[in-house]
Amino acid sequence: MFFPAFLLYRFYFYIFVIKRCDMPKIAKQILDLIGNIPLMELSAYSLKYGLFFCVLTIVGILNANGQSYYDLSEKGVSCFEKDSLEQAENYFRQALKLDPTNAHNALLFSNLGMVQQKMNKHAEAVESYSYALNFAPIAVPILLNRASAYMNIGQNDNAYLDYCQVLDVDKDNIEALLMRAYIYTQRKDFKAGRADYEKLLKIEPTNYTARLGLITLNQKDGKLNEALEGITMMITENPKDATLYIARADIECDLDKKDMALIDLDEALRLNDSASEAYLLRGQIFLSQKKKYLAKLSFDKAISLGISASDLQDLIKECK
Repeated sequence: MFFPAFLLYRFYFYIFVIKRCDMPKIAKQILDLIGNIPLMELSAYSLKYGLFFCVLTIVGILNANGQSYYDLSEKGVSCFEKDSLEQAENYFRQALKLDPTNAHNALLFSNLGMVQQKMNKHAEAVESYSYALNFAPIAVPILLNRASAYMNIGQNDNAYLDYCQVLDVDKDNIEALLMRAYIYTQRKDFKAGRADYEKLLKIEPTNYTARLGLITLNQKDGKLNEALEGITMMITENPKDATLYIARADIECDLDKKDMALIDLDEALRLNDSASEAYLLRGQIFLSQKKKYLAKLSFDKAISLGISASDLQDLIKECK
């Protein structure tokens, strides 16, 4: 197995953490869980400002404990929108201290967790989401965010539990199915992972990440011809996607078709000359062919594009 697993992992989180954007729906789900609260005010703000403003405006409108709680919350939102994350974190914390038992703090803790995740404070984000879940134990958006934070600190078993809980509430949740399938694949529980991928693809037959995930599962499960067939079909549909050529090259390496793999890597680099994973895989192929000089050049290029030098120390030593 040459293809670095982190490539698919990173793609998952690009799709589901950074680009999750159905914020009005998320706000309504959380508020529905913490009480029978009128939601008429939500629509007036949600489309223009997104989760933070619409959620905290409702908190301000409905909160009966004074203006300062609202003001601090709104200042936190304003700072977040300006990417002043430390200030946003501080304002949210101040608001929470003013009224620590307010049921709407589920929203503030959730927002605090999102700010912390953006600051790469993933362990602190887990704590904030956990506090939010004390107020709203089955809030799907918060469970999904906590699961992603767990994944970022390597606590995949805890993330798995959150994804399972989401699926208990929402059996067709795309993100939870996708990420649980990924975790199953990492555990080598290929039967369970395949079941989740296949269920997801019945819901969304063209889901790019699920299709690529199932191909990766087939590759790890030794079903190389099936994996090759699947990735070739995806390339036919997406001929300018460098990631797919890298994935096929990795499968071709497992099939001992290294010359074909090098052709695919050349095409990947023609499409994206900064694809560090392509240089890494090419270096591994050259090293297996005893072409140490070419392997070293490829590894050096991969490092210059962001691959950790410490991760390649052993491979570079073999190039001497």
